[in-house]
Amino acid sequence: MSMYKQIKQTWQNKENKELIRDRKIEWRKALSFVKITRPTRLDKARALGYKAKEGFIIVRARVKKGGRKRPKITSGRRPRRYGRVKYTTHKSLRWIAEERTARKYPNLEVLNSYWVTEDGQHKWYEVILVDPYNPNITKDQDINWICERQHKNRVYRGLTSAGKKSRGLRKSTKG
Repeated sequence: MSMYKQIKQTWQNKENKELIRDRKIEWRKALSFVKITRPTRLDKARALGYKAKEGFIIVRARVKKGGRKRPKITSGRRPRRYGRVKYTTHKSLRWIAEERTARKYPNLEVLNSYWVTEDGQHKWYEVILVDPYNPNITKDQDINWICERQHKNRVYRGLTSAGKKSRGLRKSTKG
């Protein structure tokens, strides 16, 4: 069995719940965006393109769960039922976490993200960011495509994995 498969099984193991519970307590007290030195789920990060080299940054992002509210109408007459509550965004919370992380770190590009854990109020995602100006990234043939101009701000255009899924581009065409 490979090392990454063992890591995946350990993550799915029920005995891990105490460790995850203790982490959630710490993470709730921390800021919404925390730059971390190494991924919490190494198997997921490696599968999504992360490499342990200079130029790759992992940020743990916290997003509130639940429905969204539209802004309140403040001027003029309002419709009787104007859809303020029970309003569904057309973006997943993962995509929202990626966008907020990209706003927080404007000089980096979002490569991908993955779910870490959740509780009653929040969901935590780890977002993989790439520095397109780092010489290690520009020399690496696997990832230097992100340095090109057409890949700038790809998260805002729905070109990450979460964005493509929310846009419905991953649905199969089978009858």
